[in-house]
Amino acid sequence: MRLLPFWRFLTIATIITLAGLAIPVQIVRIQTNPEVAGVTGQGSTVWKTFYPARGEIYDRKGNLLAGNKTVYEIGVDLTAIPTDKAKAFAMENNIALAAKMSLGMDPATALEKMTGAPAGTQYIILQDYVALDKAEQFMQLQKDAQLDPTGLNLDAVGFKAHPMRSYPENDLASTILGYVTRDNHGYMGVEEKYDNILAGVPVTIKVPADPRQMVDYPSIPPGQTLILTIDREIQASIENILDNALTSTGSVSGTIIVMDPKTGEILAMSSTPRMNLNDYTKVTEIFPGETPFNRAISQAYEPGSVAKILTMSSALDNGTVTPATTFLDTGVFYVGGIPIYDWDRGAWGWQDMTGCLAHSLNVCLAWVSTQMGADPFYAYMQRFGLGHLTGIDLAGEVPGRLKLPGDTDWYKVDLGTNAFGQGVAITPIQLVMAASALANNGQMVYPHVLYAQLRDGHQSNMSPQVVGTPIKAETAHTITTMLYNSLKSESSPALLDGYSIAGKTGTAQIPTSYGYDPDNINASFIGWGPVDDPRFLVYVWLEKPQSNKAASVVAAPIFKQVIEKLVVLMGIPPDAVQLQSNGQ
Repeated sequence: MRLLPFWRFLTIATIITLAGLAIPVQIVRIQTNPEVAGVTGQGSTVWKTFYPARGEIYDRKGNLLAGNKTVYEIGVDLTAIPTDKAKAFAMENNIALAAKMSLGMDPATALEKMTGAPAGTQYIILQDYVALDKAEQFMQLQKDAQLDPTGLNLDAVGFKAHPMRSYPENDLASTILGYVTRDNHGYMGVEEKYDNILAGVPVTIKVPADPRQMVDYPSIPPGQTLILTIDREIQASIENILDNALTSTGSVSGTIIVMDPKTGEILAMSSTPRMNLNDYTKVTEIFPGETPFNRAISQAYEPGSVAKILTMSSALDNGTVTPATTFLDTGVFYVGGIPIYDWDRGAWGWQDMTGCLAHSLNVCLAWVSTQMGADPFYAYMQRFGLGHLTGIDLAGEVPGRLKLPGDTDWYKVDLGTNAFGQGVAITPIQLVMAASALANNGQMVYPHVLYAQLRDGHQSNMSPQVVGTPIKAETAHTITTMLYNSLKSESSPALLDGYSIAGKTGTAQIPTSYGYDPDNINASFIGWGPVDDPRFLVYVWLEKPQSNKAASVVAAPIFKQVIEKLVVLMGIPPDAVQLQSNGQ
């Protein structure tokens, strides 16, 4: 007998070995591939993804803002329905009747789901996201049927509990929180920004095709819990104040932001409209077209005179002016050959820089910016963050627009108009961040809503972050004093007895395709206090108020209402008491 050469023997042995190994590999592949795993016959299995409970969201004092509630998937095991047509007809009608009694479901719809399923289907979902009380009604019907053989036969019905996002206070802080859809994805606000860590890590495993055969579902760690900087009581108060303000002023919409100017923590933020987060299906109805979900971060607009605080701060900081610098207001000032007028078309005569702020004189601020020059002016505006995202940890922020020399649509007159907040588009949160430098010794802080994360019983707190120092500490103190004095000199309705407040109004006509609309304005007020140790920075913006056309009459009183609440809820004593406690 002729022996095979060694290399042929080795080749044959290798082929046999590989073939032997391929068999178990193929078995494993079939068992683990969801497309080829058994889905028919008794004891068959399917691949199923299990999602962890979404992380909860609390306010800074432990009040639950977003959590989870238990709901049920109610389904029918079609393999448990008799093959006998008469018996099958009876059971299917029993199930349809029970669905109507407990779920309010149209019996015809229930029947169609059972009888219209494709051939080979083992299980159909009758209804998902069923509330606990309705699911319990169905369960009781099933139990009663099992005790009474002559009653409804509901043995084919199965119940599977799973979590669903729940917002216990409906629309409270809705524009901050955002919402979660049934596919477990977060949209807008905190829910979208922190979607990955809130959602946790899902697990996909092979389970019996019949959910009633599933004994032990996998234990999956929930998503991370978040604690926000929001104070629930302050949030509820400003929402109530804002709603009343829209009614009393006839405004189209409004926004209020409360921030700690030292840490950047957002204590409250509200804009209109708001929605009940438990019914997110109405989102396109409540926010039609391009309506922003949160105007505080998603709507850029021309702010008007509130921007004068940034122009004056910049000019003070680079030495262009001092508080004592005087300017002769003749009622008109030309920039790039274009005349600029004051809000009342008047001439205010000689004014120092505090008077220019107190009387909100456009011509004076336009003169200040031209004295600075374009390059220094726009360098400061960029240092304040205008035209850039603040990076606030909420989904949907927009950057606004600060035109710069060299842009095709920038003209020399823009240097003048930008000085008093015209021709520049910023968001409320941008102005709040910029103003934090004035209230916080020149240090501009990052605005944020996340206070801490909880993971495995450990809390990780967020540290305050300084994002820039656009002006010197001395400048910040100077401008704060000037704004404090200007409010006092005007007996502003924004002032609260016993408390020192610095702030500025903003009345801005709304630009249209044919020019500025004299009949519609944006009215705003930004302020902080107490001036010696600022604890809050508040921004109020009302869009198109109809009751009056001046922010000093419309927005300033709303600011006062807000700080009246703040000093109580934050436990801020009057200035005199604070001085006594400091031994002064």
